[in-house]
Amino acid sequence: MTTTTPTDSVLSVIQAVYEAWADNDADAFAALYTEDATVVQPGVHKKDNETIRTTMAAAFAGPLKGSRVVDEPQSVRLLGSDVAIVITEGGVLMAGQAEVPSERLVRATWVLNRRGDQWFVAAYQNSPVS
Repeated sequence: MTTTTPTDSVLSVIQAVYEAWADNDADAFAALYTEDATVVQPGVHKKDNETIRTTMAAAFAGPLKGSRVVDEPQSVRLLGSDVAIVITEGGVLMAGQAEVPSERLVRATWVLNRRGDQWFVAAYQNSPVS
């Protein structure tokens, strides 16, 4: 019998985000974010789940079509039983790429919130590694 830890549950949400990305499924992607989730990236501030869904749908239909993400957790901190902060490092692999170019490597901060038995992304921020 395998026991799932809170850390495993948190990381499984991030993995599910990237599975939805690889499937170019904006609905599944956004379903993993809270309604009031925020995303902050260089030049971008998405202020709610619907904005996250619509911008990802457009990106998956256009410049991110066929892309996927590689991301390695660097740390996971649980702040009580219902909040987690995860730091990851990785980047977007465009269609046909085997490695993320160094100029596209990012370090990200994820804030996840457990609601009931399910974890959701409440906030995401990334910035270039270098």
